[in-house]
Formats: sequence, structure tokens, C-alpha cells
Amino acid sequence: MSSNAKIILRKKPNKEGLFPLAIRITKNRRSSYRFFGHYIELEDWDEKNIRVKKSHSNSDHLNSLLSQKLAEVNKALITLQTEKKDASANQIKREIYSSSKKGSFFDLGQEHLDNLKISKKLNRLSCDKAWIGFVLKFHKSKQLSFQEIDERFLKKLTLYLRTTYTLSETSIMNILVIIRLLFNRAIKQKIVSSELYPFGSDQIRIKFPETSKIGLNIEEIRKIEQLENLSLQEEHTRNVWLYSFNFAGMRVSDVLKSRWSDIYDNRLHYRMNKNSKMLSLKIPVKISEILEYYILEKREENDFIFPEMKKANLDDARDVFNKIKTATKKFNDNLKSISKKAGINKKLTMHIARHSFGNIAGDKIHPLMLQKLYRHSDLKTTLNYQANFIHKDADEALDSVINF
Repeated sequence: MSSNAKIILRKKPNKEGLFPLAIRITKNRRSSYRFFGHYIELEDWDEKNIRVKKSHSNSDHLNSLLSQKLAEVNKALITLQTEKKDASANQIKREIYSSSKKGSFFDLGQEHLDNLKISKKLNRLSCDKAWIGFVLKFHKSKQLSFQEIDERFLKKLTLYLRTTYTLSETSIMNILVIIRLLFNRAIKQKIVSSELYPFGSDQIRIKFPETSKIGLNIEEIRKIEQLENLSLQEEHTRNVWLYSFNFAGMRVSDVLKSRWSDIYDNRLHYRMNKNSKMLSLKIPVKISEILEYYILEKREENDFIFPEMKKANLDDARDVFNKIKTATKKFNDNLKSISKKAGINKKLTMHIARHSFGNIAGDKIHPLMLQKLYRHSDLKTTLNYQANFIHKDADEALDSVINF
């Protein structure tokens, strides 16, 4: 019986509730699957036409990738049939992908970066490209096999990053994380034996240093709200910051992508840029006041609320990324002068809006509700995050000992 290949959406979701795209290779009614590392929601898949629907923000790029990969597999299948090779579905998959497999660390690293680019995960692309770049600076050659990445190599790399570039422990751990990610992929692709895995309790351990998350308190936020001697740029920055804070610490990329059409039934409906999850929040009175400030600039129903994205080329993910990055830097510069005018000594940035919401929420809101507001996939993430802002029990315990 002849073998065949088909693009499918596997019906087993990941922890975020998204479903993996794959190529299914079938021979004698037995199938083997090759995954691409891309996940979408079930409603974004067109089962009949075997393609990603336009409802997905990255449909064109994903469909192009799927067509390319399917063409490669079909070409390889024809070659195998021409050579009259009879093999199982698993053997066919191994033969197809082993012939074109590139096995160095930087080969898999480039493949990882290419996938991030296709997925338009440009913030992570920028970070991971920099982390992989540090490994290249250390090794001074793109010819780096996974067999060379052992405990000794990683210890020398860590020392090099501390002394030559004086990187923080957090940055060094991020570099080790990307190495671990690519090493695991190499094991899965049979490029390197799992016995050579250098990460573990008795080898290289990845442990991020504890960080302190500091948010503003109610009085400090009131000071910002009541400031009067602001320039137009500072006033705009304050509006964007308060919009973020009052929407449960909404990320700046989601703030700037807010459209008037996202607001209906007195609620904001939007898909989070970080994990593609939908969120619906009521419009607080303070947000309504901010919206009134920008209503005269509204050109159409689908227009952006804030001006930063109005001139962005929405078909160019890089242009969108750069405009958000530039705007964030401008906001953070303005927030320095705002905090000075308000007499606030804490560091004030756009991301501090999220910490401030967490700080004021404390332990007053049930963790499950906070998880919903933050849109964390795992409740543990919410509990760990919120632990930065809950001090009541520790304070009472301290008082019970020293107040005598």
C-alpha cells in the first residue's frame, strides 16, 4: 500500500488549551506524526479545507509554512517510492527527516528563531537571539555539536558571561534555559543521546535568583491621578499607565492594540498578545474618563484608541513590534518625570502598573479570580506572583514576637 502525508490538527491540547499542527504520515493504516511547534485554537482550524482560518492573526504565515513542509514531505515520499523502499510510517518519518537534519547547536538555534519569527513572537525572538548570540561569542564558531555541550563547557560559559560581559544571574540563567530547550529538542530528534544531558540535580542546575516585585500603593496612585502640572506627553503617558492599571495590569502591547471596536456592552473584549487568551473586563468609571479624552481622535469604529499604532503597518510584524518598543521607551522616560513630580521614590515604569495592581489586590481577592484577571495558565504562577505582595501574615508574626 502506498504511503501518504496530510496536514492535521491533533486534538490533544497543551496546558494553554491550544492544539498542535502536525504532518501525519500514514502507511498500511499506521500513522506517525511530525509536529511543527505551532499551536492554535480549535475554532481557528478549517477541517474541510485543511488550513488555518483567517480568524487567526498569523494565518497567512502558518498556511505558507504548512504548504512548504507538506511539499517537502511529499517530495521525499516520491523519492522513497522511486527507490522502492518499503518501510513503516515511523521508518519513513525517520528517513525523511534524518536526510535533511542539521545537527549542530546553532542549526537548531536558527530553526528555533525562524519559528518565533513565523509566529510573530518578536519580543521573545529578540531576547532568544541575543542569548544564542552570547553562546556564539563564547565558542567563536558556529560548529558546535551537542556532544560538546557538557558540564565543563557550561561552567566555562557561565564564568565567561560573568567576567567578560558582567551579565546578571538572571540573564545567565536565561541563556542556560535556551541551551536546555535546544538540547531537549536535539534529544527528541535523536541528534544526541539523552545520556549526555548536562542538566540535572547533580550537574548544571538552573536556578533563577529571587527578585523583588515592587508596586505602588493606593496613596501613590492617587498622587499620580491628581497631578496637574503635566506636559501633554506626560498627560498622555499617565492615561496609558492608568488604563493599564485599571484593567488589572494590562500589558503595554495589549494597551496600545486596544481598538474602539473592542468596547461593547460596557466591556472591553480583547485577546492577550502573550498567550492568545480572550479576556472580557467591565469598563470602570476611571477608564471611561480616559476614553473621553481620546474620543475626538476616533476616525472609525475599528480605529485604535491610542495614537501610537495608528501609523503602524499592521501587515509587518516587525514594524508593529518596533512601534510598541519605541512607545514603551518613551512612556518609561515620561514616567520618570511623573514620579518625580508626584514625589514617588519607587521606580515607575509601564510594567509597574501590573505590580501595582497585584500590590493593592494583596490577599483581598481570591487567587482563582486573580488567575482569571491575569490570565495565567497555571494557578501556581498566580500564587507565586501574588506572594510578592502579601505581607500581612509575616507582619503579624513579627509583631507577636517583638511587641512585649
